Amino acid sequence: MLSFEFGIIQNSQLKSTKYSFHYDKLLPYFRNKNKEGVLVKEYVLKNNDFLVSQTDSKGIILFANDDFCNVAGYSLEELVGKPHNIVRHPDMPKAAFKNLWDTVKSDKIWTGYVKNRTKDGGYYWVYATVYPIFDEVRKEKTYLSCRRKPSKKEIEEAIELYKTLR
Repeated sequence: MLSFEFGIIQNSQLKSTKYSFHYDKLLPYFRNKNKEGVLVKEYVLKNNDFLVSQTDSKGIILFANDDFCNVAGYSLEELVGKPHNIVRHPDMPKAAFKNLWDTVKSDKIWTGYVKNRTKDGGYYWVYATVYPIFDEVRKEKTYLSCRRKPSKKEIEEAIELYKTLR
């Protein structure tokens, strides 16, 4: 238990206020700081969040749905035409994305857990399924990524796996 007391002046009178915190409630704030010591906020997807995006064969975003824009913190205009790795978090091992691209370029569906970065520097985890598709309008192969909320256990397992890939 961490306790502290401080005074505030209200109506020309000093009032004392005491606060107590459990360490386990504070630890997430200390663990989620970047190299500069700035708090990094995790966005936890809602159960009904369903993020969808489409890229061309080079990973350039062609489409993003509202859930993706809202969670990542970008407008549609900021995303379309940009590389999908605009949301790549530096904690993600390169081997995971190599596996993704090797899989979808061989016309197979890829699934996996991905930690993404938000525009404001925070992060969020998704369970992603990436489908190689032929876009009839563009007359070329594109990739459709559909993402949902992973469980805490799935995230913990992904973190442990990714530690071995760095």
